[in-house]
Amino acid sequence: MNRAAELCENVTTALQKHRNEDQQIPMENYMKNHFPFFGIKAPDRKRILAPLLKEYKDITEDERLEAAVLLFEKSERECHYAALAFLEKGIKKAPEHSIDTYKQLLMTKPWWDTVDMIASTLCGGYFLRYEDKLCPYTEEWRESDHLWIRRSSVLHQLKYKEKTDAPLLFETIDALKHEKEFFIEKAIGWALREYSKTDPRAVVDYLEREEVRPLSRREGLKWLKSKHPQLLEA
Repeated sequence: MNRAAELCENVTTALQKHRNEDQQIPMENYMKNHFPFFGIKAPDRKRILAPLLKEYKDITEDERLEAAVLLFEKSERECHYAALAFLEKGIKKAPEHSIDTYKQLLMTKPWWDTVDMIASTLCGGYFLRYEDKLCPYTEEWRESDHLWIRRSSVLHQLKYKEKTDAPLLFETIDALKHEKEFFIEKAIGWALREYSKTDPRAVVDYLEREEVRPLSRREGLKWLKSKHPQLLEA
């Protein structure tokens, strides 16, 4: 057994030992019964994973990526969360080809809970490390036939603040703004709301100039209505 497979099995075994049937059904219901759960809430999961993260801190980045793929092959959602926890530890050392694994995981048993972390944290961190890849990948992914890849393209810069490539963000929203798809509408609103905390005027000007879906507009203006209502009164 190689190191990636060993990590995967040790993580799975550790999580299995802490199965909680009382929490299992409510957690599955919350995720619309898309996935089975062990029933381990986030604080307990972090405590269980902490010694394993320490034990395997010296794995290679290729082993880290391989282990994540293996964990996503498991049924229980906590295994997928564990995969993302290990990948997050490697953000600053992510090799150039790691984006291929991130894309694979975006399309593996996808739902907002894993997709949003992969998009904003893993892909977001990757594009800060490989800046020249942000634009081409965003442009390619926003044209994808895969819903969750398109959602990801909107969320890559979610945490960028002053580092946001605003033209690219607005161009990506333009490409997707007419979709009548909840998860796209919500992502656009979320991206606009976060960027409004950095450049409120740019978001106001964009929403005055362009038509977006009502949900996207409501979400995009939430922070501004609370913090800068005067900008919306003009």
